[in-house]
Amino acid sequence: MERIKFIDLFCGIGGFRTAMDQACIENDLIPDCVFSSDIDKYCQDSYEANFGHRPTGDITQVDEKDIPYHDVLFAGFPCQPFSIIGQMKGFNDIRGTLFFDIARIIKHKKPKAFILENVKQLVGHNGGKTLKTIIKTLEKDLGYTVKFTVLNALDFGLPQKRERVIIVGHREPILFSFPQPIRPFKPLSEVLEKKVDKKHYASEYILKKRKESHKSAYKLSIWHENKAGNICSYPYSCALRSGASYNYLLVNGERRLTPREMFRLQGFSDTYKIVVSDGEAKRQAGNAVPVNLVKAVINKLLPYVATSMDMTSVLNEYEVTYGE
Repeated sequence: MERIKFIDLFCGIGGFRTAMDQACIENDLIPDCVFSSDIDKYCQDSYEANFGHRPTGDITQVDEKDIPYHDVLFAGFPCQPFSIIGQMKGFNDIRGTLFFDIARIIKHKKPKAFILENVKQLVGHNGGKTLKTIIKTLEKDLGYTVKFTVLNALDFGLPQKRERVIIVGHREPILFSFPQPIRPFKPLSEVLEKKVDKKHYASEYILKKRKESHKSAYKLSIWHENKAGNICSYPYSCALRSGASYNYLLVNGERRLTPREMFRLQGFSDTYKIVVSDGEAKRQAGNAVPVNLVKAVINKLLPYVATSMDMTSVLNEYEVTYGE
């Protein structure tokens, strides 16, 4: 079987890695993560517990020359203010942001392909200029063919409305297209735990307030309170958020989601080890990439990546062995 080398930047708890491992197995390929990075200590703890190695820390302090050659680059990079967008050109437009670190690695290592993920709001950030600059950098400065779209985890089997921008780039011309929605999504009955500790239940005051203000049309639902205080309920969850209020999402208006339930909503199986506190688990789940969503994208890309070793790969192996 062919071995596919990849790197996992801003890896968090390993959503991309989990998806890649599953996709490769389904396509008779061997996944080989040759580098991972995340600055968060608790994410490093979770990643190490589940994948057997600890991610490198601050990527801004890592020389791109020290990163192993790879076929695919994954990155769920944070969306920063991009305050200097439009004032400079090329790489300078995004220097000082974490996207620049992705760009400098791609420029030096020239992977066959990459998949980047970010929040939906990136599309409209700064009047669309931020995303336009990112795409321009990837296409004009780095020479990749790039496509982007907004996908929803709800359309890929997960009972969570979570929209994300997915950016796919490939070095050689290919006929890549994004995956079509897969319905139906998994019912909440297969996600929610049967026995839940009392500590997850809302106070009598919150419970009474919720029941007085809303009546759900669904037997099993997750109630969502928006910033204005309005309550609505669905047979799925609204997007998990790392910094949301304590009672932002309540199962049947009564209790908070358990760590395991949150990880399930993001597509992690029960074999995934949760080794952090409930508070950290909530934050990690809220920042994670939906496994099912990116797995569907990876499955569409893998056929183009999984080709016999080309001359570029041979040269890369030569440089690793004998130096540049």
